[in-house]
Amino acid sequence: MAYSSILDWIVFKDVMANPFYPYEAYNLPFDISYKLWELLGGLIAWLINLIFPGNGVSTWLISDEVSNVFALVLFMVIIFLVAFVVTLLSLWMERKVLGRVMDRRGTMIGLKGFMQCLADGFKTFMKENVIPRKVDKKTYMWTVALIVGTSALIACMIPLSHRWFVVNYGTGLLIIMALFALAPFFILVSGWAQNNKYSLIGGMRAAELMISYEVPMLIMIATTCLLAGSFNINDIVNLQGDTMWFLIPQIIGFITFIFCATAEAERVPFDIAEAEAELVEGWQTEYAGMKWGLIMLADYLRGYVSCAMVVIMYLGGWLIPFVSSDVNGWAPEIVFLLKVWFVFFIMIILRGALARVRTDQIVNIGWKVFMPLSVVNLAVVLLLKLGGVF
Repeated sequence: MAYSSILDWIVFKDVMANPFYPYEAYNLPFDISYKLWELLGGLIAWLINLIFPGNGVSTWLISDEVSNVFALVLFMVIIFLVAFVVTLLSLWMERKVLGRVMDRRGTMIGLKGFMQCLADGFKTFMKENVIPRKVDKKTYMWTVALIVGTSALIACMIPLSHRWFVVNYGTGLLIIMALFALAPFFILVSGWAQNNKYSLIGGMRAAELMISYEVPMLIMIATTCLLAGSFNINDIVNLQGDTMWFLIPQIIGFITFIFCATAEAERVPFDIAEAEAELVEGWQTEYAGMKWGLIMLADYLRGYVSCAMVVIMYLGGWLIPFVSSDVNGWAPEIVFLLKVWFVFFIMIILRGALARVRTDQIVNIGWKVFMPLSVVNLAVVLLLKLGGVF
């Protein structure tokens, strides 16, 4: 029996013409996912029709409803893979920059050292899954899953541009900060579940330190939203494109937020709660192998989110100042990521240049220095709003 050509099954359509298209505006990763399914689904449908001519499954696979469902699945895979690769590149960048700071070349295994990151990941996944005796097993495992899961969720929620987003939600920064604030609770419970005094002390310290920096961060996020008149990330970025980067009126908030974001990501010099030289790896003491590797991945995902929030709130997001909209619309995702890596470079330099500070010093800096500075930054923005500048 004659069968139709493969070109009859693989047809690339306008994604926004699909009646089940889930967005109001154009979404680049969903468009890529939709076209990818049109290719894969069309190929599968053609093969099935080749074996069973005239069957209904082939036409069902390329229907609008099914194409939309599979495109959504591929869409989330692409979003996660991009966030994962960006995190690996950040890890590679940190190793190379720290190597230069220490007057050495850093890792050199494959692709200028990038393959070392993949090798370390495979190494942790190959290790034995060891669970200590007398731990609360459910809590011990679930806290790791929740820490990694919320970190990955926040990283995927960060939009790379006006066309690269998961959901264009109206309360964008507030939701991200709310998910950020769950970490201290998970870390505290994780430290308790391990039945280890070092883990418990590390968990208590980590929760205490993170909370002392989350309050100033929340005030500065509210200040930025007050200046923009919206919690929506697109609105915040677009206003900076129409006026000026919020770095200029909020220079105090910018400097304060970078330090608070560094502390929130548990990076040097604010990593005393998990410093292996002081607390036997802190609240992570009883986690090994794959679990420890996933926790480290979550730390770098949170570091990426912290840098992205700095870029969105103070550095104009994915927009370049003093250029036309055509130039800004060419590759805004690349512009955004370059800005993120610039902020992460600052964090790396802080790690290489500053010594680790004590727990009491971290808490005092959070409540006695950064808290008043965040209030001063709020007062400056209130005066600007009342004066009609914004």
